[in-house]
Amino acid sequence: MNNPFANMDAKSAMKYFGEMNSKMMKGATLLTDVEEIDVGTAPKTLVYTEDKLAVYHYASDAKNACGIPVLVVYALVNRPYMLDIQPDRSFIRNLLSQGLDVYIIDWGYPSGADRYLSMDDYINGYLNNCVDAVCRDAASDKVSLMGVCQGGTFSAIYSALHPEKVHSLVTLVAPFDFSTDEGLLFNWSKSMDVDALVDAYGVVPGNLMNDGFLMMMPFNLNIKKYVDMLDVMEDEDKLLNFLRMEKWIFDSPGQAGECLRQFVKDCYQANKLVQGTLQLGDKTVDLGKITMPILNIYGSGDHIVPPAATKPLNDLVSSTDKTLYEFKGGHIGVFVGARSQKELAPAISQWLIERDAPKAAKKPAKPVKAPVAKPVEAAKPAVKAAKPVEAAKPVEAAKPVEVAKPVEAAKPATDSKP
Repeated sequence: MNNPFANMDAKSAMKYFGEMNSKMMKGATLLTDVEEIDVGTAPKTLVYTEDKLAVYHYASDAKNACGIPVLVVYALVNRPYMLDIQPDRSFIRNLLSQGLDVYIIDWGYPSGADRYLSMDDYINGYLNNCVDAVCRDAASDKVSLMGVCQGGTFSAIYSALHPEKVHSLVTLVAPFDFSTDEGLLFNWSKSMDVDALVDAYGVVPGNLMNDGFLMMMPFNLNIKKYVDMLDVMEDEDKLLNFLRMEKWIFDSPGQAGECLRQFVKDCYQANKLVQGTLQLGDKTVDLGKITMPILNIYGSGDHIVPPAATKPLNDLVSSTDKTLYEFKGGHIGVFVGARSQKELAPAISQWLIERDAPKAAKKPAKPVKAPVAKPVEAAKPAVKAAKPVEAAKPVEAAKPVEVAKPVEAAKPATDSKP
């Protein structure tokens, strides 16, 4: 927003306030005409439900370029329609246009009945059931997981525990090494009395969690963006874009208490994931069990999950095919920024398609074997047909001069091969 007081004179000040008044009047008219803020509009079909969660399959008109279905695993703390915030800034639509077969988990809104759900319930229970449902729906033995933020952490844990079901692993701005002191979230979580929080609420309210995220950048997220909004008040498209983001920011589900308790204590405070001591039920998580191809993406300007928390994953896995990708942007810009649409979504799609290429290459080779055998079998009758020629030897003995005639008569038998 331009500073109207840079040149302090009455004429320019009156002009500025007049223009601002006109913008606000027009913006107020636009706001009263808005009946609903549309988000998550990419066509999709419900394929699986369990308790609060749902799995959707996105429709696509593009030719399928990747035989392995992609299951998107979003964080529990926000709603997954951020990836499809509007048609012209849709990460999902971009992936579909590249030829990916995309599914997504909507975790829903936990209620009091879900307060005792643990990380084991979410990962070895819900996530495992979602993977099986996608495999059935897509008639595939495996899926490729695309985990976002906390969903990336869960996806890596799942891949270590169930590597036989994961073809490729893509993680976006996800934390793995929680020892870093960069970023307020990591500092706050290390000193948080999460036991008192969970014991008090059971299911920790989403607005309480959201207030904490907003306080990480208090000026930009609580003041500046609303001042900047005044510049777009009269532009309907830009105003609706702003309102869609606002809807997503404040649409925060509550957090199942036991899952949050373990995530904070075992990951943020004890850093058990990278130490190989994280326990889920009767299973110990060893990131070294990850052997499938991985694409690990971090945002260079991410203030929520700093690069230092994301990058170490590549050194902890046993995969020989592993890529560390730096995106020049912040935590949310990874999905909705212009650079994301032009650069990141196509890069992820190409990476996944290349890893699926060996399986696709086998398809044209299958019919080659059958035609090779047919000419060999067809030649057998021709050998038998030559026997009558030998039976004509007595004729040759009677008339040696006409020996060549039976040979000529045998030629049609050769021409008559099927």
